[in-house]
Amino acid sequence: MAKRKIRISTDEILRKKCRPVAAITPNVITLLDDMAETMYAANGVGLAAPQVGILKRIVVIDVGTGLIELINPEIVESSGSQVCDEGCLSIPGYSAPVERPEYVKVKALNRKGEEIIVEGRELLAIALCHETDHLDGILYIDKALEEPVLVNGGKQ
Repeated sequence: MAKRKIRISTDEILRKKCRPVAAITPNVITLLDDMAETMYAANGVGLAAPQVGILKRIVVIDVGTGLIELINPEIVESSGSQVCDEGCLSIPGYSAPVERPEYVKVKALNRKGEEIIVEGRELLAIALCHETDHLDGILYIDKALEEPVLVNGGKQ
């Protein structure tokens, strides 16, 4: 495993739409491992492949309940509403309130190529939406209800 460089918001790759993963290859497995290591090293709760410069539909998430790896994730159901301050490893030190569903259901593949369903409420729902947005070139600041503000002295 290797820690990768996280791209920041001025990097145009973050605004591009990602391609689906056609096959689970050793490179995909390495990317999943590297993304998890990078996310944990940066104290994040999620990371999408474009944030490390790869235009593939892959995300990793851990909201404190264990690592979730999603390949080709697709939100298939959502309900409710919640507003919460969001931050992003690609926009370090800032946060802004964003309205997201309170519940989401995501269909994806795991590292074995098996179809999985992940259901999330509250923080997990936010993370699933936030990371899936990255795969379509959308940043949380595009959906923010207010201008992002500097938090924690600018440290993420």
